[in-house]
Amino acid sequence: MSKTLSTLEVCAGAGGQSYGLEAAGFDHALAVEIDSDAAATLRLNRPDWHVHEGDVRDIDGAKYRGIDLLSGGVPCPPFSMAGKQLGAEDERDLFPETLRLVREARPRAVMLENVRGLASSRFETYRNSILSELAALGYKSAWKLIYSSSFGVPQLRPRFILVALQDGLEQHFRWPEPVATKTTVGEALVPLMAENGWAGAEEWARKANDVAPTIVGGSKKHGGADLGPTRAKRAWLELGVDGKGVANEAPQKDDPVDMIPRLTNPMVARIQGFDASWKFHGRKTSTYRQIGNAFPPPVAQAIGNAIRVALEASERTAPVETAAAPLGQAV
Repeated sequence: MSKTLSTLEVCAGAGGQSYGLEAAGFDHALAVEIDSDAAATLRLNRPDWHVHEGDVRDIDGAKYRGIDLLSGGVPCPPFSMAGKQLGAEDERDLFPETLRLVREARPRAVMLENVRGLASSRFETYRNSILSELAALGYKSAWKLIYSSSFGVPQLRPRFILVALQDGLEQHFRWPEPVATKTTVGEALVPLMAENGWAGAEEWARKANDVAPTIVGGSKKHGGADLGPTRAKRAWLELGVDGKGVANEAPQKDDPVDMIPRLTNPMVARIQGFDASWKFHGRKTSTYRQIGNAFPPPVAQAIGNAIRVALEASERTAPVETAAAPLGQAV
């Protein structure tokens, strides 16, 4: 990496996107998060970051004019399959505020993530309106559905990603290539399952030989510390996991070798793509919710790397030579 680039991140949550973008070489000029526990998690892990605990509406984008990247995980309830899908009519829709920041800050690039529901035909007009407004501001942009399991994360977790670059920079951008092999739940969790000496850990891991269903964090009003709706719990059971709750501790040395364990929050974090160095602030349910609502760091890093390559290549004359798909081309 030739230099550190800068990002203004909105709706940063507990830092999944933040951690991934940092690994891709982006320094945080500002991270905005309204939830107090999630904001405390950001400060716990990166005390040198400027974290604004409050509403994105409080931020004056002009103070960050010319920043390299505007990033964020705009709230998903307006587009979630589990919700009422009110879209632009939902007061929690923060795309208008994010576009305001684009107008004011004029970042070189934009990266926003949301749930797969936003990719449905129901929201086609809304998606196109966002692309049109970005085009009017001088950006070339595209949406892409990406599965986290394609980037080493041991769960499916489809995310709908918007990448936009100032006109002329898009010729240097290529969507990241998926990794060659997928990481299974067993591979990811066997060290944590065995940490207290449980004799059944290795056999359990051999049977947990697939990626997990999508972790569901829920909200303060809906959802608690369990692994999602009935269908998700059935899928977890097929992987040898009791999804009806989250355990306080990993299986113990004296537990039966054929027990069906529950995941702990550190295990859920590993399924979400966090490594052991990233810590979470708050009680059990709040921690689970923060983890479950996060953007997997490996996916954020992969897309962040692609954006970084485009921004740095723009200082040269030739476009990036790669077989990966360019901005706007489906794969």
